Amino acid sequence: MTTAVIIPTFRRPDGMLAALDSVLAQTRPAEEIIIVDNSPEGGARALVSKYAGGRICYVHEPEPGVANARNAALAATQARYIAFLDDDEIAQPTWLEAMHVTTERLSATVVFGPLQAEAPKTSGLRLHLLNRLYSRVGSHADALINAPFGCGNSMLDRAAFDLPDAPFPAKLNETGGEDDVFFALLQDQGAVMAWSAGAGAVECVDPERANWQYLLSRSFSFGQGPSQHCAHRDKPDWLGVGKWMLVGLAQLAVFAPLAALTSPLNARLSATFIDKTAQAAGKIFWQSRFAPKFYGASALG
Repeated sequence: MTTAVIIPTFRRPDGMLAALDSVLAQTRPAEEIIIVDNSPEGGARALVSKYAGGRICYVHEPEPGVANARNAALAATQARYIAFLDDDEIAQPTWLEAMHVTTERLSATVVFGPLQAEAPKTSGLRLHLLNRLYSRVGSHADALINAPFGCGNSMLDRAAFDLPDAPFPAKLNETGGEDDVFFALLQDQGAVMAWSAGAGAVECVDPERANWQYLLSRSFSFGQGPSQHCAHRDKPDWLGVGKWMLVGLAQLAVFAPLAALTSPLNARLSATFIDKTAQAAGKIFWQSRFAPKFYGASALG
């Protein structure tokens, strides 16, 4: 029952090395560590080559795109357990051990762990919004859950699913949301999802992803998810799209005024309403032409 940890990376050498070092320091070692370098120039190859040992596998996927990177990683391993750690995340030493304990204790097939965002030189209202977007908070104890989180800091039992060759959709290479589609596929196959309270990791947020424009774009993109999921099915659910657009309109009417009213009084509460306002707009303007592009070809500049 081998375990592979997948670390996709794109021009983030310091982050990739910090993530890799945290995986190498685990109390329960992974049999494989897959580094997928998604930069066309393959800039991470020299860094990875300095690490001794046969556990680390370097994969170069030169076609930029977050879905391309994840698909290439899955194709590179036959391990039963697949753990995902992003190149801006640092796992606690007991991370992988906690993931397996939760999997066995709750008979889970997909497990998610908490994330704590760290962003130097960010404070006030913006810090509260950043924590909402990048931190992942759940129960203090292991528990079964009904809805998935993102790929970063997760683990799945590959033997429990029938995965296609490329389960992450390439059409979402630039916008993200590929993990939403992936976990929806697993849910359709009866995934048993769980929260692993002890499988913590730190999310290191660099300044480029901590400014107001990026944060609001990220909230907007999250909001697009439900509407897009209905629209992009093999057989589009237009009633579902209409429902989510109406939900967005109602939320926008409620949360936008609340965000303005609470701003001078309670920064944490105002950040909540700002996030919900941007997500509401995303539900309404879900079309691809409005989708922010964070990854892939759009990141090459």
